[in-house]
Amino acid sequence: MTMVQPPYRRLRSLTVVSLLLAVMTLTLGPMPSSAAEPNWWDPTARPAPDAQIGVTGEPFKGADAQGRVRGFVDAHDHIMSNEGFGGRLICGKPFSEQGVADALKDCPEHYPDGTGAVFDFITKGDGKHDPNGWPTFKDWPAHDSLTHQQNYYAWIERAWRGGQRVLVNDLVTNGVICSVYFFKDRSCDEMTAIRLEAQKTYDMQAFIDKMYGGPGKGWFRIVTDSAQAREVIKQGKLAVVLGVETSEPFGCKQILDVAQCSKEDIDRGLDELHQLGVRSMFLCHKFDNALCGVRYDSGALGTAINVGQFLSTGTFWKTETCRGPQHDNPIGNAKAPGAEKQLPAGVAVPSYASDAQCNTRGLTGLGAYAVRGMMERHMMLELDHMSVKAADQAFDILESESYPGAISSHSWMDLGWTERLYKLGGFAAQYMSGSEAFSAEAERTDALREKYKVGYGYGTDMNGVGGWPAPRGGDTPNPVKYPFRSTDGGSVIDKQTAGERTWDFNTDGAAHYGMVPDWIEDIRIVGGQGVVDDLFSGAESYLRTWGNTERHTSGANLASGATASASSSQWWNPFVSFAPGKAVDGDNGTRWASEWNNDQWLRIDLGSSKPVERVTLDWEAAYAKSYRVELSDDGTAWKTVWSTTAGDGGLDTARFAGTPARYIRIKGLERGTQWGYSLREVGVYANWRTREAVSRAGAGRISSPDPAGPG
Repeated sequence: MTMVQPPYRRLRSLTVVSLLLAVMTLTLGPMPSSAAEPNWWDPTARPAPDAQIGVTGEPFKGADAQGRVRGFVDAHDHIMSNEGFGGRLICGKPFSEQGVADALKDCPEHYPDGTGAVFDFITKGDGKHDPNGWPTFKDWPAHDSLTHQQNYYAWIERAWRGGQRVLVNDLVTNGVICSVYFFKDRSCDEMTAIRLEAQKTYDMQAFIDKMYGGPGKGWFRIVTDSAQAREVIKQGKLAVVLGVETSEPFGCKQILDVAQCSKEDIDRGLDELHQLGVRSMFLCHKFDNALCGVRYDSGALGTAINVGQFLSTGTFWKTETCRGPQHDNPIGNAKAPGAEKQLPAGVAVPSYASDAQCNTRGLTGLGAYAVRGMMERHMMLELDHMSVKAADQAFDILESESYPGAISSHSWMDLGWTERLYKLGGFAAQYMSGSEAFSAEAERTDALREKYKVGYGYGTDMNGVGGWPAPRGGDTPNPVKYPFRSTDGGSVIDKQTAGERTWDFNTDGAAHYGMVPDWIEDIRIVGGQGVVDDLFSGAESYLRTWGNTERHTSGANLASGATASASSSQWWNPFVSFAPGKAVDGDNGTRWASEWNNDQWLRIDLGSSKPVERVTLDWEAAYAKSYRVELSDDGTAWKTVWSTTAGDGGLDTARFAGTPARYIRIKGLERGTQWGYSLREVGVYANWRTREAVSRAGAGRISSPDPAGPG
């Protein structure tokens, strides 16, 4: 962050006393006061023995004077991944009716010294460890232990008590990892695992409710709409959102480039997930599937996943030179002997050119159908893990409808698209890296958050086999000093103890979910209060994106069925028409096609003057590299409102200030191919209220909530 804080930051950080007074004032409003519910945050029947929380003080409630909720957002976690991957990859459970000794125990195959922890050997070279969990916890959980439970409910409780108010629980599994892993006790079917993880999340809610006296009384609240989430946060509790991150959603894998699912499968799958309470999801993850190509992993892990790609699809990743500044992660040619042994005899992972860093696969036709299906159900699309080609095409679809439901939850989207995300009204979170790296990246994108008045999030990805912030060392000159106060100032946070083990962030790093408040304090020390302020604004910003997604309505296409004319039309097939009207007939299977010359145009007559501000163009293979969008009231005098010299086909969206016009002309200047210009459909839209038009009343980074949404 910059050393000189802008005024809104100084106002937000005036004094702890001011903030506490504001909280007290708000909690005396419609929400029950703490006087009426003494120690409401402490359970009346916690199991004994159990992990300690290490936090004292009442969790903050209510909203600020502008009606904005506050709190941190973890946009990417995996509470129930122990139920995925065949049920034996992650050792330990987030809760157990039999108590902590049952929940936090190692896998039997890890005994006596961790030698059987095969996945640890694959991912970090040495899986040996003391396998005992409760009560000693000598070697796990740890910041670099990838196969042990990190999301025990009491650790999540500590994060909530430390100020977190939104947690996205991504239901996760991978059928290929399940199939090749030696240990499993259940089916490898991905959708079966997703259903089970969803049910277990509801079971955990009931488990916590029981401690607090019955249904609805606990702090862990699964929410299915933004209004419900906002109310939960105002009550001082944790809003839990269900997401999905899996490689073959709805069975949509591909084998030798042949899709194994249909549009009907996608509709059934989306309906089922929505009914389960899922409100955000990834369409591809790690392996190319029938919906989209993926953003690669690098190094030895990338090679291992590429082996999984082959086992899943029958093909390895294919690369090409990137067409723009965005790129996928470089694959490299690192060896992964343990994984490569899984390949059939005579099959080897190919070598890759260092200058070819983009996946050849983008968003398929089925993938585009799934994106639109999510939009119809008002779900949020996770762009991380999509190849840059697939993400670009997904952005095109979202932009064509001004659809705000776009999420980048853990730093797997090309960062060059951050502003594109914010323009839509989407939400971004950064992977839970070390405080130095996290703060540096937050500073790099600070100007964009200031420009779009948005908060920030983090994605812990715990239980996600990733690795987490290492300790900065007990001798660091600026350590986390225990105890410390929460960001709101109302709670005191000390070291966390479970059984015989006490964790210290300075020497243990982010060993488990309970260390999230300690990590945030480390960020405050290393990166400054400004980074933490942006994170504390995350809950409002996330709910703004979600609420606007729920309220989104597609604008009426003024061009639908309008009169169209053109400079020319192809005529070479007596059975197929390429007339101008084919570009406004609402059928993507038809198209207007011009003669094979540069200087061509398509004109649309709306019948009367309308306030136009958005034009969408769905190009066939014959696209314009350079073209203009022009408006006119009389069909004679034309005004250019949008232009490009870098057209690349696909779906384009031209946005401009609202301008009254009866006629719209697409003026082709330079072809992108040897053919002419060909448009499947042109859309013309009026008076679409974008995110920039939302009121920014009140002090602070985030403007006041917009009850009408972007539609």
